[in-house]
Amino acid sequence: MLAIRFDRFGGPEVLTPVDVPVPVPGPGETLLTVEAAGVNFADTLQVDGSYLSPDLLPHIPGGEVVGRTEDGRRVLAKVTHGYAEHVVARESALVEVPEELDAPRALALLTQGLTAWHLLRSAARLQNGESVVVHSAAGGVGSLAVQLAREFGAGRVLAQASTAEKEKLALELGADEVARYPLAQRADVILDAAGGDLFDHALGSLADFGRLVTYGNASRTAFAALDPAKLSRLNAAVVGFWLRPTLARPGGLREPLEQLIGLTLQGKLRPVTGIEYPLAEARTAHADLLERRTTGKVVLRP
Repeated sequence: MLAIRFDRFGGPEVLTPVDVPVPVPGPGETLLTVEAAGVNFADTLQVDGSYLSPDLLPHIPGGEVVGRTEDGRRVLAKVTHGYAEHVVARESALVEVPEELDAPRALALLTQGLTAWHLLRSAARLQNGESVVVHSAAGGVGSLAVQLAREFGAGRVLAQASTAEKEKLALELGADEVARYPLAQRADVILDAAGGDLFDHALGSLADFGRLVTYGNASRTAFAALDPAKLSRLNAAVVGFWLRPTLARPGGLREPLEQLIGLTLQGKLRPVTGIEYPLAEARTAHADLLERRTTGKVVLRP
C-alpha cells in the first residue's frame, strides 16, 4: 500500500511516498480502508522531531482518519499512522460517521473540534455571558472555537487572525468583532496557540478572574518566565491544555464528538474545510500549513 514516511527529522522535504505492507490488526483492533486523513499542526512537530525520539524512526505520521471497516462501517478514528491507504485502529475508539457528513467536515471535528470543545468547556470553563477572544480564528481550531463559544453562551466573541480575509471569515462564522490589542475591554477568556507577542498582549488583557488558555506555540518563540506574582496582580490565570491526556479521561472523546457531529448535522456548527491534497503530496500540504497558506481543515486523499 502507499504510505507517507520520514526517515529523518526535518521540514516537509523529508516526507516521502513509500510502498509498505498493509498493517495487521492486533487484539482489539480493526483494519480501516482510509477515505481521507487529516493534517494537523501537530503532525509537523512529529516530522521536525519536537514530538518523537530518533529510536521511533522511520515513522508514518498522521493521527486521524475517516475510513471503512472490513464489515462496511464508516468511522472516524484516532490513529497513529494515518498517512496511508490502510490503518489499524482500536475498536473501542471508533465513532460511526453518518454518510451525509463528508470526510473533511468529519475530520475537522476530531482533533480540532475536540480541542475547541475542551478549550472552552474543560480548560476555560466558560460561563454564560463571558467574553471570549480567539486567536488564529480562521484556523481549524479557531474557526470552531468562535462558533462553539457562541453556542456555549459567550456574551461577546472577538476574533484575531493574520489577514483581513481571515478576519472576514471569522466574522461570518459568528464573531462579534475583530480583536486588536490593546483590547478596548478586558476579556474573560482568551484562547492562544500562537505564543510570542500575542501571548504577552493577551496576558495583559485579562479581566478579573480571566483565563488565558495556552495550547501551542506556532510562533516558535521561547516563552518568557511567568512570575506568579504577576498573575496575582492581574487577578487572573494561565491555563495549559493538551488534548491527548484530555481524551483519555472518562467522557473525553465519544460524548463531545457525538455532540459536535449533532451540531454540524443540525446546521449549528460549520466546520471550515480547506484544500484537499492527494496522499502522495503530503509534503506540499505540510509546507502550505506551515506557511499559513491554508484556511480550515486540510486533508489527504489516498
